[in-house]
Amino acid sequence: MAAPVLVIGAARSGIAGARLLNQNGYDVILTDMKEVPEKNELEQEGIRVYDGGHPEFLKNTDYLFVVKNPGIPYRAPLVKYFVEAGVPVYTEIETAYRIAKNLEYAAVTGTDGKTTITTILYEMLKKADPNARAAGNIGIPLSECALELKDKPAKIALELSNFQLLGIDTFRPHVSVVSNLAPDHLDYMDSLDAYYASKFRIYENCTMDDYFIRNIDDETIMQYARNIPCQVIDFSLTNPNADLCVKDGEVCLQGTRLFTAADLKLVGDFNLGNAMMAAAMAYLMGVKQEDIEDVIQTFKGVEHRIEYVDTLNGVRIYNDSKATNTHSAIAALSSFKGGVHLLAGGKDKGIDYSVLKEYDPVIAKCYAFGQIGPKFPDIFSNTVVLETMEEALDAALANAREGEVILLCPATSSFDQFKSYEQRGDIFKELVAQRVNSQK
Repeated sequence: MAAPVLVIGAARSGIAGARLLNQNGYDVILTDMKEVPEKNELEQEGIRVYDGGHPEFLKNTDYLFVVKNPGIPYRAPLVKYFVEAGVPVYTEIETAYRIAKNLEYAAVTGTDGKTTITTILYEMLKKADPNARAAGNIGIPLSECALELKDKPAKIALELSNFQLLGIDTFRPHVSVVSNLAPDHLDYMDSLDAYYASKFRIYENCTMDDYFIRNIDDETIMQYARNIPCQVIDFSLTNPNADLCVKDGEVCLQGTRLFTAADLKLVGDFNLGNAMMAAAMAYLMGVKQEDIEDVIQTFKGVEHRIEYVDTLNGVRIYNDSKATNTHSAIAALSSFKGGVHLLAGGKDKGIDYSVLKEYDPVIAKCYAFGQIGPKFPDIFSNTVVLETMEEALDAALANAREGEVILLCPATSSFDQFKSYEQRGDIFKELVAQRVNSQK
């Protein structure tokens, strides 16, 4: 008789995890507080589904292990019951790792930059392996990849949240990194110390055949990155003697040139660091230097996040439609030293925009549009108020000079003129493409 396992949470990762376990001979029970739309389909596959709440009788079975959705805290009553009962509680990362024996992992965690690193890394891994996948916290369950690949070998760029790392036991990546650390998720974790410590589970099962990239510029990482059981690659943006560093404009890994820093389309030192970490991980996963360089030269960024769009008459154009608040806008504006023609505006959310005033020296001109457009003359000294984003783009193209930048960075939501920030960004890119094509 198959060993029973319980999957708590029927989101995308729970369903994929349940299917993978079921197809590999486990007796799977899936439960969720909400209704599960796929219930009939899953039950036809042999998975027992209990939705609309967790029945008490689920506690009466001796499970081999429990798999929980990463977002469900350990203090949730059903999860807490099994933890206290001594039943192993994993996330689907661990169970997929155990089942899919032919996958090789480059794992990324940290507070910021995870998705950018993972996305660049995936683009590089694809050059060496047509079966490569990006998975994990980036939105694609590892179990889903395992189901698709079956027994095929593949290189995986795996983004991991600390929630996912709390649920591993034997998971072992060949290369791993903690990008940086800052306070986060204190609503979920018992303490800041517990949050930081959870990140470093990423290398706990590694051996001297594996690698950990250590960000020596981050003081908190240096406090927590101890007893590392694998080879350590020290990374620094400022120390030219680090294993992974910039020397005379070239990114080098232990003396091997990976790419030219100026070829990176992404702006900001933090994005250069993200690209350096991704490139080093790719190289250690067997990607050739010329393939790494090709991705660096062509990668435009994670969509709508300071995404390079094109260059017109020597003016670089960026889409940061995802900047729907002032915190995101500050991250974008701090990436440029000057000459920014800023397109800002959208729905009036009633928030204070005065924090943006300190970036006035960076702004060549602000082209404010939408509902909050009239607020920007009080923020930036050189501002024109227009009705639409299209008018703002045309005005910026008329004024921007070679070597300057046009940046869509709305600093608020899109809902006055668009359905979403994605639609706003897509339309912006379409408008840019029309203007580029008209000059060919």
